Amino acid sequence: MIGFEHVHASRGRRTVLRDVTFAVDSGETLALVGRSGAGKSTVLKLINRMLEPDEGVVRVDGRDTREWHPTTLRRRTGYVLQEVGLFPHMTVARNVGLVPSLAEWPLERIAARTHELLELVGLPPLEFAERWPDQLSGGQRQRVGVARALAADPPVVLMDEPFGALDPVTRAELHGEFRRIQRQVRKTVVLVTHDMREAFALADRIGVLEAGSLVACETPSALQASSHPIVRTLIDAAFS
Repeated sequence: MIGFEHVHASRGRRTVLRDVTFAVDSGETLALVGRSGAGKSTVLKLINRMLEPDEGVVRVDGRDTREWHPTTLRRRTGYVLQEVGLFPHMTVARNVGLVPSLAEWPLERIAARTHELLELVGLPPLEFAERWPDQLSGGQRQRVGVARALAADPPVVLMDEPFGALDPVTRAELHGEFRRIQRQVRKTVVLVTHDMREAFALADRIGVLEAGSLVACETPSALQASSHPIVRTLIDAAFS
């Protein structure tokens, strides 16, 4: 579903990614870990064409991202951010239904999809649909963000530190919710996190970035056995 082929990318004069190659299968969850500035969020921006590579090719669903119309591509890639970014002047239901509205779905279809997704993320529609974002807890806002990302049924979901601002208990609860939802919807997910424990808990494979280079991309069990010094540093810091 997603492929990077010898991708180089820069921001201004600074090289951000160097010769990055990997693939993500349909329905797979890939977590990207590494130090701040390693290039993790840049990978997400290349997938939905907020950035374009200087060299190499990024493919989504078999097509070079430069062949996609940006709006069409972004509607096929749901995005979940750490700060969620709910519109404060819109109810929960309107926030969830925003992308289908932009895609000019019929109102009845938007309402049915919103109801379905609020149920999926554990927010009963009769209780939450007409609430405002400032009436929600941090965990509830994050659930709405997940519902909004899934609203137009995109095959790909990008998640940039989606649970980083939450307290440990809420974060653990949402990890369980993520696993439950992913078992049901089987999206192709690329998740950026600074938390190696989170990557081990949620991902089918984990990619380790260091200074713009992909130094490993393995299953959690294979990564745990790695002797690569950068991988060992991250694992030892997380699990020691």
